[in-house]
Order: sequence, then C-alpha cells, then structure tokens
Amino acid sequence: MAGPTRVAGRATAPQTLVRDEAPLYELIELLFFAYRDFVGDADRLLEAFGFGRAHHRVLHFVSRHPGLTIAALLDILKITKQSLNRVLKELIAKNFIEARAGAIDRRHRQLYASEAGEKLARDLAKLQTRRFTAALEEVGPGAKTMASTFLQAMIDAPERERVMALIASGQGTAK
Repeated sequence: MAGPTRVAGRATAPQTLVRDEAPLYELIELLFFAYRDFVGDADRLLEAFGFGRAHHRVLHFVSRHPGLTIAALLDILKITKQSLNRVLKELIAKNFIEARAGAIDRRHRQLYASEAGEKLARDLAKLQTRRFTAALEEVGPGAKTMASTFLQAMIDAPERERVMALIASGQGTAK
C-alpha cells in the first residue's frame, strides 16, 4: 500500500508497506500512547464515580443501544459473563443502568441507561470527542475519513460489517 502521508499538517513521502517485515514498533507504540491518552481523559472522570474502563465500555454501549440484552453486550465486549456481572451490578446499584425484563422474553433482561447514566455517557463522549477533534484538525482535510478507514481496517475482517452495522444503529443520547 503506497501513498503520501500527512503528519501535523505536512505531507511526507509515499510509503510502501511490506507484510512480514520487521515489527512496526513506531505504529505499535504510537497506538499505545494514543490509546493511553484517549482513555486517560475518561479515566479521570470515571474515577470520581469509583468506576473504571470496563464501566465506561458497558455504559457507552447501553447508552448507544437502549434495550440491549446482556447476551448482545457480552458479544460486543467479548468478555466473560462473570466480568460483566461485576461491572453491571455496580452500575445498577449506583443507578446508572436499569435492567428490565425483556418485552418478548421476560428471561432476557434488557439494559437501559438511567438519566444519570445518559449524562455520564454523554460527558465521557464529549471528552473523547474533544481529543479526536483536536487531532483531526491538526492532521488536516480528509483526516476523519482516513482515520475511520484505518480503524475499520484494524478490525478483524469477518467482524467489520457487524461492527459498522452496530455503530450505525446507535441511537442513545451519547450519539
């Protein structure tokens, strides 16, 4: 894959990537540090509530997909039922998420963010949106499209269509 690269508003020479060469340490480490700072903004806010990153992920998807079942949430997050139950119990106990009997099958609980949960999810999304916006503005025109294309390519190919459909179907107030 070849093409010019843009970094901090300046174009660099086209790059050709060869599979199975030496590890791409620069990209690996850039992703590590970008992720560290991206989630760090949210971590500081979550800490005030006694929550961590797992709480954030659960709250995010429940807010974006009201009525999400526990089974669907487990499939999205790819975590164990035991891990989810611990986090979910805390979010329910602190009134950030409500679990209701399913409309079709009462055994399948559906999850909804409470008013406080929606507010926290929105506040977290705003924090992370500010970081994205600043970075995209620094990179320049076309950055959002390129970033989205790159992130989609990082998702395992068999999962991409499902992930994009999930993202498109998000409808909570944290959207």
